[in-house]
Amino acid sequence: MVASSGAILRASGLGRWGHLPRSPKLWSGGRVSWAPARKTATWSLQPAGRCRWDEPVRIAVRGLAPGQPVTLRASLRDEKGVLFRAHARYQADADGLLDLERAPALGGSFVGVEPMGLLWALEPEKPLNRLVKRDVQTPFAVELEVLDGHEPDAGRLLGRAVHERDFLGPGVRREPVRAGRVRATLFLPPEPGPFPGIVDIYGVGSGLLEHRASLLAGKGFAVMALAYHNYEDLPNGLEILHLEYFEEAVKYLLGHPQVKGPGVGLLGSSKGGDLCLSMASFLKGITAAVIINGSVANVGGALHYKDETLPPVGFDLNRVRLTKDGLADILDVLNSPLEGADQKSFIPVERAESAFLFLVGRDDHNWKSEFYANEASKRLQAHGKKKPQIICYPGAGHYIEPPYFPFCRASLHTLVGGPVIWGGEPRAHAMAQVDTWKQLQTFFHKHLVGKS
Repeated sequence: MVASSGAILRASGLGRWGHLPRSPKLWSGGRVSWAPARKTATWSLQPAGRCRWDEPVRIAVRGLAPGQPVTLRASLRDEKGVLFRAHARYQADADGLLDLERAPALGGSFVGVEPMGLLWALEPEKPLNRLVKRDVQTPFAVELEVLDGHEPDAGRLLGRAVHERDFLGPGVRREPVRAGRVRATLFLPPEPGPFPGIVDIYGVGSGLLEHRASLLAGKGFAVMALAYHNYEDLPNGLEILHLEYFEEAVKYLLGHPQVKGPGVGLLGSSKGGDLCLSMASFLKGITAAVIINGSVANVGGALHYKDETLPPVGFDLNRVRLTKDGLADILDVLNSPLEGADQKSFIPVERAESAFLFLVGRDDHNWKSEFYANEASKRLQAHGKKKPQIICYPGAGHYIEPPYFPFCRASLHTLVGGPVIWGGEPRAHAMAQVDTWKQLQTFFHKHLVGKS
């Protein structure tokens, strides 16, 4: 921190700095008061330096003048060079300190006391971009700036810091998997093992996403991020999927010397959610499954397993609605799996022997996730199975990620072939991401480890 360079004299009447120690004064023909010079500010980050993306960081700015108005800005570039930015207006306290755990934002990308708002409120400079981490071996570098005054009229830069947020915890091992047809990456916690195993599956068009698996491995799980299309030599489309591929992945994981059985967990979101429901329904060795905004019907293309086939649920693009800004709302596009021929697309969850946790964004506009979770629950109970746990989050949209990932309002949908809205409200969605991360870990510890 750099000390104040002195006091700036004002002649506009008694100022709010009257409580400061008196300095040599100049007479300017009126009543004299003093205002401190604008200082160089110092960012304070705890933990300092680098931390995991899913961990909170305590952010403060020191060395400001008492009551000084400032603007805080955060920015990062993703691996494609897209810029994400957030800003908020604040006022330092009487000691010249700005602690985001106590100080409310007065406006900008968010308002109120939001200690991690500068991260979850990041928005893409180019619309329709979702923040995705492809290379988990490198961190995201978040640039933090504090400016004098409030935007849009903020003045000079008072201080800058770079905060690195990574995805591989200390000792976490990353092992590419190319075994038979399986294309995946296995993340192992620090030795010694063995560890409870989890297969992690994302949605349409994702290829191979590793960020959630790498972070979850830091919590004591052996997590396999599994690709199933649009990656290397796997098919690009979803017209036909074979459950034997996923069975091969489960067997690989259970056969790994660092993975303990007798079963594994499944973690799936969006299309990955209905795939995990199908895996739990048809395959052996599944102990627990977490479904994040998944469908209870098979979606996209036919799913084959041995001599059985689940057809895809039907859809009607005439049910697409356009928002005021010309984006597609596809909430009502899919047919109900409870009616007519579409009943054949209903995944036979009654066959499953695993425990289920459904995590639901109540404002999901990709499809009717809450309805699907409730229908799965009804089917399970109707066949004498234990009622699954369902946790719903008002104001949360479709893309529920690990904590502090920015809210994605809209982006391109691979199957639709254009931009769609995903639903949700930024703050509520951010809070849901924090809680779902805790809930799924608790669930897996209970059912895979035996600890509640």
